[in-house]
Amino acid sequence: MPSRKFADGEVVRGRWPGSSLYYEVEILSYDSRSQLYTVKYKDGTELELKESDIKPLTSFRQRKSGSTSSSPSRRRGSRSRSRSRSPGRLLKGSRRSASASHQVDIKEARKEILEVKLTPLVLKPFGNSISRYNGEPEHRERNDIPRRDTQAQANTQAQANIQAQTVSFSSQEKFPLSQESSYLSTQYSLRPRREESKLKELDSKEEKIVTKGPTSLRTFEAAGPQPKKLEFGGVPGVFLIMLGLPAFLFLLLLLCKQREPSLLNFPPPLPALYELWETRVFGVYLLWFFLQALFYLLPVGKVVEGTPLTDGRRLKYRLNGFYAFILTSALTGASVFWDVELCYVYSHFLQFALAATVFSVVLSVYLYARALKAPQDDLSPASSGNAIYDFFIGRELNPRIGTFDLKYFCELRPGLIGWVVINLVMLLAEMKVQGRAVPSLAMILVNSFQLFYVVDALWNEEALLTTMDIIHDGFGFMLAFGDLVWVPFGYSLQAFYLVHHPNELSWPVASLIIALKLCGYVIFRCANSQKNAFRKNPTDPKLAHLKTIHTSTGKNLLVSGWWGFVRHPNYLGDLIMALAWSLPCGFSHILPYFYVIYFTTLLVHREARDEQQCKKKYGVAWEKYCRRVPYRIFPYIY
Repeated sequence: MPSRKFADGEVVRGRWPGSSLYYEVEILSYDSRSQLYTVKYKDGTELELKESDIKPLTSFRQRKSGSTSSSPSRRRGSRSRSRSRSPGRLLKGSRRSASASHQVDIKEARKEILEVKLTPLVLKPFGNSISRYNGEPEHRERNDIPRRDTQAQANTQAQANIQAQTVSFSSQEKFPLSQESSYLSTQYSLRPRREESKLKELDSKEEKIVTKGPTSLRTFEAAGPQPKKLEFGGVPGVFLIMLGLPAFLFLLLLLCKQREPSLLNFPPPLPALYELWETRVFGVYLLWFFLQALFYLLPVGKVVEGTPLTDGRRLKYRLNGFYAFILTSALTGASVFWDVELCYVYSHFLQFALAATVFSVVLSVYLYARALKAPQDDLSPASSGNAIYDFFIGRELNPRIGTFDLKYFCELRPGLIGWVVINLVMLLAEMKVQGRAVPSLAMILVNSFQLFYVVDALWNEEALLTTMDIIHDGFGFMLAFGDLVWVPFGYSLQAFYLVHHPNELSWPVASLIIALKLCGYVIFRCANSQKNAFRKNPTDPKLAHLKTIHTSTGKNLLVSGWWGFVRHPNYLGDLIMALAWSLPCGFSHILPYFYVIYFTTLLVHREARDEQQCKKKYGVAWEKYCRRVPYRIFPYIY
């Protein structure tokens, strides 16, 4: 089945049947059997057109003031003639016979008269545009014209439109635009070529008329760039997050170290500042960071291209995260075999968290400073121009030192692999503190679940290239702190809690928790795999059974399979797995469930950001998708 070129709701140029004139039309639907598009003209007429009779708006050059270019049909290959000749003037005699010359003269004269120029007076958008005039929704009129017109009726209507709108042109020279209800008849002024000398004067009059008065109709372009809507509460919100998030993390870790943690005694006793900083710990952290950077530079693993940037470039990424994990595991295993004191990380856990925080702040300062000299094409879509906000969200999209991509490296390597190492340290610390010969079943489940999650992420490393973190957000404090501090020291909270607060599990309960974890993983992995496979090759025969909605960007939206169940099935699977990580800790305290509460808030907020981006990008197609798939993350919950 041939693929369609234009999407429902897209605004294009459609040829009026029986003529060479192209008008602005809206795509209503597409019949795959007849391969015809149903379109609607500005006067409400609905016709069926072939794809060859439809052209995108960008294929027509915008007419400059005072230009003498002809209509689209003339630019397409009509024979050149003198531009000084009157449109209604007959051609001079030629060497042909008198009758033939007379017929040619009549045809040329008629063709000359019918040549017109399309000049938008007020651009009133269709479908995908969400612009409004004076804060009110646009008004559309629909005439009672049959949907299926015959060719003869179309030709008659074309001639009538030419005559009526040519007459309306002369009246426009004398009278201003009266009211918005006359919009349909004045959307395009059809001017004979002999009137082109008055174009510049008329355009200036139209501009004064359109922009005058409190109820003026201004075009979207004339309104100027709209201020960018800032997320996370704007500048005050990101400022409070940068101050509050590190402090909150340290308070959580202090609570977990208490023998009897209680929210009634919040905040817990705070240690002195000198007890939180140790230069040796900072040195060990730097060694860990640069060791992972060395693994990243190894020439192993395949090289793939990321999504296209605004300038058309596609950056290359080496996928060797899984190899880095294997090397790290080998070094960790050797350390355990040689009796290296890995519990040093547990006894200095707060110092390591502070060292990682300081490093993330220094890295954020460097990233912002280098972004001040970055070209405009290298800036992230999320940047705003405000120093505080851009420091948080990230100003540069893909900061690189040569081929070393800083954001991509930090997303998976130091923090994610460090999370697994910290969990192993907590397992060894539990055995040492509680005097166990083997770790508890609860600790084994927590370690196993989170190890499996990290290995899966590294094995499917290429999927990271299509996430919002890579293609939209810059690299600033938000991602630097999140990747290097929040993930390894916050996500390991359950293992850290179990060191001093053991919980004995029976095998039947453990089996239920394992089943819940597997259920969440199946939803998470299958949804992500289906999405990534569809993005890589939408024509894959394995995906032929999936239903889609075509968009004006040329891409399709999945409305069946996992993505027809809820809009974000991967988020649903992630939340189920997060709950399975916390259940082994029991119900004696809310602390182990902090991750579930935080992660739910994070994904709901991210889902809202996804909704805004998709609505802006896909327009009408996204509204259709939302009607087909009304549930966002949880089934039967809007």
